[in-house]
Amino acid sequence: MDSTTVYFSAFEKGFEVNSILASFSIFGQEITIRWYGAIIAFGFLLAVLWGGRMAYKWKMSLDKMIDVLIFGTFAAIIGARLYYVIFRWDYYSQNPGEIIQIWNGGLAIYGGIIGGIIAAFITCRFNKLNFFNLLDCAGMSLLIGQGIGRWGNFANQEAFGTNTTMPWGMISEKTTIYLADHKDELEALGMSVDPYSPVHPTFLYESLWCVGSFLILLVIYKKFRKFSGQLFLSYGVLYGIGRAIIEGFRTDSLYIGDTTLRVSQVLSFAVAMLFLAALVFMLIKTKKNPKPIEGVDFFPEPAPKKVKTKGATSKDMRTLAKKRADKNTQAEEKQEK
Repeated sequence: MDSTTVYFSAFEKGFEVNSILASFSIFGQEITIRWYGAIIAFGFLLAVLWGGRMAYKWKMSLDKMIDVLIFGTFAAIIGARLYYVIFRWDYYSQNPGEIIQIWNGGLAIYGGIIGGIIAAFITCRFNKLNFFNLLDCAGMSLLIGQGIGRWGNFANQEAFGTNTTMPWGMISEKTTIYLADHKDELEALGMSVDPYSPVHPTFLYESLWCVGSFLILLVIYKKFRKFSGQLFLSYGVLYGIGRAIIEGFRTDSLYIGDTTLRVSQVLSFAVAMLFLAALVFMLIKTKKNPKPIEGVDFFPEPAPKKVKTKGATSKDMRTLAKKRADKNTQAEEKQEK
């Protein structure tokens, strides 16, 4: 089903939503571009542009940043898919051909973050970049990408929640089919659902939460940043809290084994608490011993060596001054040529 009409409780008129952006044929091969992929790509592009803007302000090496971007992107996609497949292995073990079909959804953000961070850390070690400043760039960029990317779930009519009577409740043929097909499964997990009633648009909740969190980090970035890594720790706290709450509404969560514990909810809560503890610790430490924030490069260009003048005679000083003057004259002549 490529198209469906989506209704919101507050509006009588429905909205036609198509999951396919474009479809065409090249050399006899059918090519389909889905809104899901296009929206995620657009969010990724804006995230990269924002990260590039921060990198420019911090005078980061573009060559080194491109390396991080390339390796981090591939690792993030692989990590996001692996995370999802691992926790749905009972299904994918029976349908291995669908493992690579990421265009149909099934990318877990935490898997993407873990994969991207691992690749970024390794690349930073090789390229001699300040990993913590890089994480600060990534934290703000991630919120942009996540805030926009969640609308890909709207195009697919997925990642929604349980029933709600709120004005923004959402219903479509796709939500009805999904809830009807999984009604018994959800009831076994303690969720009673009515397939023919509106549901929480949890994709929208997370999108708005990410945008709001980005604005908070923007204020911290401009006025209150005290140490490298502060923005990323703040990202972990804000996103972790929001995801832990929103995940509780969803009907498509990944669970830990045969329990009713949602993987993302447990992980989000743990991330929020750990990052909060680290953030408080670093802020206290920085307040007691304030230091200027390091540049991005761990190994900047070495400063010119100072000439020792202690104990030098007046003749030595005149000779040194003459050498410097001759050197400056030669440089000026070279520029004129």
